[in-house]
Amino acid sequence: MRFLFWIILGRRVKAIPYMLRDKSVPLRKKLIIVAGFAFLFLPFTFLPPIFVWGMLSKIIVWLWILLYLKDELDKYWVGEKPQDFSKKYKNKTVIDDVDFEIQDDNDNTEEKEED
Repeated sequence: MRFLFWIILGRRVKAIPYMLRDKSVPLRKKLIIVAGFAFLFLPFTFLPPIFVWGMLSKIIVWLWILLYLKDELDKYWVGEKPQDFSKKYKNKTVIDDVDFEIQDDNDNTEEKEED
């Protein structure tokens, strides 16, 4: 239970490539991830590079990115990615909220024979 945070964090990090490949994700969210990678690997930080302070700013930025995009990233590792059917059924008529009943043809013919 005490390592649950690290498990969730690891799964969100593993979900990043899937989110970047998805075309339904807005470009703005993808640019946040790309900017985070650029900040992680470029040799500048917000804090002076005294011991671990330089890495601390990078960790804080990445924790903020993962927290900001948590709802989007959770769709990919939880498996709840909603499907977008708007393109598939674009020019088709879809009828919702219809009550129907299925009758077997054999039942109708037997009733007619009995009469």
